[in-house]
Parts: sequence; C-alpha cells; structure tokens
Amino acid sequence: MMKDMQLFLVGEDNELRKDLADLLQMSYKVLMIDLESWSSEIRRYDPEIVIFTEGSINPVEMIKDFYQDFPNASVMYVHTQEDFQLLRELTRIGTEDFIILPDEKELLESRLEQLWQKRSVVRESAVASTGFKRGRGQIFAFYSGKGGAGKTLISTAFAQTLKLESTAQVLHIDLNLQFGGAEMYLGIESNRSIIDLKPVINELNEHHIRNISEKENYSKLELLASPMDAEVAEKIDEEFILRLLRACKRSYDFIIIDLPTTVDVKTFTALEESDRIYYVMTLDTPAIRVLKNVEELFKRLGLYTHERLELVVNQVGRDNELTKKDLERFVQLPITAEIRRDIKGIQSMINKGEPLRKEMKEKKMVGPAKDIQKWVSSMLK
Repeated sequence: MMKDMQLFLVGEDNELRKDLADLLQMSYKVLMIDLESWSSEIRRYDPEIVIFTEGSINPVEMIKDFYQDFPNASVMYVHTQEDFQLLRELTRIGTEDFIILPDEKELLESRLEQLWQKRSVVRESAVASTGFKRGRGQIFAFYSGKGGAGKTLISTAFAQTLKLESTAQVLHIDLNLQFGGAEMYLGIESNRSIIDLKPVINELNEHHIRNISEKENYSKLELLASPMDAEVAEKIDEEFILRLLRACKRSYDFIIIDLPTTVDVKTFTALEESDRIYYVMTLDTPAIRVLKNVEELFKRLGLYTHERLELVVNQVGRDNELTKKDLERFVQLPITAEIRRDIKGIQSMINKGEPLRKEMKEKKMVGPAKDIQKWVSSMLK
C-alpha cells in the first residue's frame, strides 16, 4: 500500500511493540528504536511519523524532547488501556493520536493513512511553490583523507555557486575546528564561530544560527565559522554536531560541510548525517592509496556509504600522473565532477581573500569556477 513510507516505533522491546510491528510491516517500512538509546538513535534519521508505545518511561517528557528536535513531525502514542490523565497531557504537548490496541486497530490504520496523505500534500505543495523542501535540508559533506586536495576551496565555491544559481537557503559549516580556512576563501573576517552556539545547543533554532552566522558579501551565502582553536574544539562533541546539523536541516535547503582529514567521533557523526559525501582527490598514486585506506576504514566503522559517496577529482591537467580512465580501473566509486588546475587564475584571488564567484552571470570566471558552475547546474536540474 504505502511501502515507501517509513514509520518509527519507539519503546521497550515488549509484546506490544512486536504486535504493532507485525501489524504495520505489511504496509510500511517499520524501524524499531530501542528505549535505552532512542534519543541519539532517532536523530540519525529524519522521521516524519513516530509511534511511541506503552512501557516508555515518562512518555510526556520523551515526546516533548522529540518535538524539540523534530517540531514538524507527527507523533502517535499506542497504549493497551484507557488513561485519560495521560491522554490530556500528551494532547497538550501536541501528540496527534492516542490509540488503544487491540480495540482500535482499524482506527490506527486509517489515521496513519490520513497522516501520510496529509504530509504528502504538504511536501508536494512546498516543492511546487519554492522548488525546495524547506525543513528537510540536504547535507553535503566534503571530505578527503589526504591534505592539500583542495576540499575547502571546492566546498566554499560549491556552496557559493549553489546560492547564486538558485533561490535556496544555503549554509556552509566549517568543521575544521582547530585551524579553519573557509573564511579565508570567502573573504570573511569573523569574531563569531559555532562554539558560540554551545550555550543554546539544546534548544537551537534558526534565530540562534542566523545570529552567529556570517554572510559572504557577493552571494549572501551564510557561514558558520570554525573557532580555529584546538582547546575550544575539545568542547564540541558528537552530541553538539548532531543537534547542530538537525537544527540546520530544519532551516536551510542545503548545508555544506567542510570536514578535517582526521576521522574522529565528530567527523564520523557528520559523515553519518550527510546525504552525500564528496570525496576530493587528485589524479596520482598516493591519492588512490589513501582513498583505499579511507574506504577500508569506513567499512570497519560501519559507515554506510552506498550511493552516498562520490568522487570529485581536483587539479585536472595534462601533467597529471594518472588519467580519469586509470582512476576508473582502480576505483568503483562514481566520479561526479572534474575540476581543472588553474593555479594562476585562482592564486591571486586566494591571496586577496576574494571568493571565486561574485555574480550570478559572470562573463569572466576562472576555470575551476566554471567547472563547479557546470556541476551545480546539472545537480539543480
């Protein structure tokens, strides 16, 4: 019936949850979230409809916490008996349905169908009016296991081009927490950084983010700058990264992340949250060896990259050690973009702190900017 819809069941691993899963699995994709780790586990997804089941400790507080991260989601609560006091409290905080099983089995099925249809209409109208799904932003992570591949330059130019070539709300986040770099390529001087969001991270919203972000002068791209401080970087943990990215997805259409080469728990969390991972590399033997090591590490860590990990080949030129065909023989990953080498064209801009793009319809663009514009334009079609 609606097999493309994913339902989340949160609660104890008990008979009720098993019966509920059996009932719904014929029509929906059902993902069961264990009670012990529900808060961190569910934030790894983008849930639209969640069912909390009886047996949850303090369901009112759980659902209130859930709504903080996902204010636009729909929540149902399934119980085995009537409880008018609980019904009132759950209704007061926004829970859409209180279902009693097995008595209201048919009501559960009809309400789920209504909720799904309502959410489908909202999504379609949002896309028709703006071209983008507000509140369901896509996260694109730029990563490389080898320093000097050019991922910061490419990620900032990619974000800037996205902003210039569309009406989308675009945010660039510099997660190179120790040293930064994005602000230099965008010509931004900032005394604010993502660490300033630490005091409000548990109730983070669009207002907080926009209050800390800086705007690039030409495209009006927003940047959350790095603290550029190793000691301060230690105060940012994976919980901070999760909450930050979840809040950004509710407020922006595209979130571009520039990641450090080191894979720690923070980098892993950002990679897990990403819709696409653009691996930036050059055409030489050391780059391929590093990529193989990265792929092996991702497998060991259990990072799911199928149809998410794509290659961006940088500094393409006649004097490359390898060709694109050579790369394709060694690597099975798709090559999504090729960026030409143009040291003379971009070096002076980098030295002056000028971004690669300044206008939507520029007549004179350096080679790498043209390649990125072609890439972004094909993606937006």
